[in-house]
Amino acid sequence: MSEVNINKRNKCENCTKQCNKKQDDDGGDTISEEKEVHGQSKDGSQLLLSACLSCEGCLSEEDSMKLSQQNLEELEQVLALNKRCDVSKHKVLVASVCPQSLPFFAVKFGVDVTEAAHKLCSFLKGLGVKYVFDTMLAAGFSILESQKEFCQRYRRRHHDSNALPMFTSSCPGWIRYSERILGSLVTPHICTARSPQQIMGRLVKDFFSKQQKMSPETIYHIVIAPCFDKKLEAVREEFYNSLLETRDVDCVLTSGEIYHLMEQRKVSAAELDSTPLDQVLGDAGDSVLVRHDGRGSEGFLEHVFKHAAKEIFGLDVHEISYKTIRNRDFQEVTLERDGETLLQFAAVYGFRNIQTLVHRMRKGRVPYQLVEVLSCPGGCLSGRGQAESEAAGRVDKALVQQMEEAYNSLPVRLPEVNPILHTLYQDWLQGQDSPQANRLLHTEYRNQSQTQPPHMQW
Repeated sequence: MSEVNINKRNKCENCTKQCNKKQDDDGGDTISEEKEVHGQSKDGSQLLLSACLSCEGCLSEEDSMKLSQQNLEELEQVLALNKRCDVSKHKVLVASVCPQSLPFFAVKFGVDVTEAAHKLCSFLKGLGVKYVFDTMLAAGFSILESQKEFCQRYRRRHHDSNALPMFTSSCPGWIRYSERILGSLVTPHICTARSPQQIMGRLVKDFFSKQQKMSPETIYHIVIAPCFDKKLEAVREEFYNSLLETRDVDCVLTSGEIYHLMEQRKVSAAELDSTPLDQVLGDAGDSVLVRHDGRGSEGFLEHVFKHAAKEIFGLDVHEISYKTIRNRDFQEVTLERDGETLLQFAAVYGFRNIQTLVHRMRKGRVPYQLVEVLSCPGGCLSGRGQAESEAAGRVDKALVQQMEEAYNSLPVRLPEVNPILHTLYQDWLQGQDSPQANRLLHTEYRNQSQTQPPHMQW
């Protein structure tokens, strides 16, 4: 999804009419780009799914107002307020950086990922941010909860038609499409584990705030992410505490926006100190930067696949082989034993491939038990908040390749063997299967779909 258009605030009555008008107003560039992306002709009466999802014309005024606060100007206001004398209005700034954002800064700074994280931390603390974390712990929670939910769904597949396939839930572009367009066809199949971003929000506003003896509403929590869609996720109503009037994540800024702020302030990477990231558990935390197994988007497919192979079938899987089906963004993974297919998973990235997946699902021809779904072709490292080139708004393929190499240079740690996660399960959540764990680590997805626009192209 391209950057949110916060100026268009009226909820549209007729999506097709509004989108066609928007395309006419924007000129022919958008149309020609969509032709190239989808590889097929398009006239003014057709509405492409990708155009629909990037429009934002259907946002209510309230939604638009919330999104208008997800920008650098809002951050500057909070920083300015902290410099004034009224201590009662001061906020403690906490920043959480997604692992997929760190390779962007590594490439831009010309250093390795760990050093890039330290320099970014130095810059943020120079602005007035008090604590800077990465979101690996939160991603670990999301992976473990997804693994557990898949096994539960698999075991009830014969008496629950909505159990399988299970779709991953970490991509807000995919979630928005599912809720608003697909509705009940897909929403019951979406994994209920919260995304790493929103679990990090709970860690900061619940566990960390109590640890520091702070009230959650006194914390201003910023997440640095690779894509603009994460802003939409942060303002979902279920992630707002009406009693304390605070959100789990107050502001999402893309990697590109933070880098632009550095340029505005004329800060170069060379002049920044090397400041290690903070740890949620303080000195007891692990300061070593790691990544999760799999491709550059947390590797939900690989983690769940290996866990399910062991948990359900007693098979140890060490290496996973991907089979390309349509293109590098539509791939399958299969577990076989004695010629029998036990598991069949798929990774489906980009809306062109998602449309193919949905078309098959409508016809009942989806053989997969799990699908890792991401709206960005190439996955999270290719998020438009960091991978878009300045020329023509296209993805910078050379930059993405460099980011992939930087990301893959990090050592792998499985969340199952991370002692900090086990400590937090006990000290924060009162156990892995507790009501507290279910309440703080899971959410629900709703059918918000209305009548599909008559010219929606599948």
